[in-house]
Amino acid sequence: QVQLQQSGPGLVKPSQTLSLTCTVSGDSITTSGSTWNWIRQPPGKGLEWMGQILYDGWTYTSPSLKSRTSISRDTSKNLFSLQLRSVTPDDTAMYYCTRGTRNWGQGTQVTVSS
Repeated sequence: QVQLQQSGPGLVKPSQTLSLTCTVSGDSITTSGSTWNWIRQPPGKGLEWMGQILYDGWTYTSPSLKSRTSISRDTSKNLFSLQLRSVTPDDTAMYYCTRGTRNWGQGTQVTVSS
């Protein structure tokens, strides 16, 4: 059973960097063909795909967030991470990590506020 456990702060100040980590159990992030995503949902809005890291380490990010987003991984710890730089209140959202579309983390409510 694949489980994704998210960690990271729930409050970030404007202009700072949001950092979240997703620790995976029950599967390896290097499993051939697997994709590991970050998705967010602002209050009152739909889901927004932010980016992904593939089993082979390749990363893809949403064009709208590309300049501010980094996705990385630590294969020794079987986790992957999100960094979103220069946050504004518009980045306030519930953030999720996923394995493909089937397995989701518990979600992290992130509020950007001073």
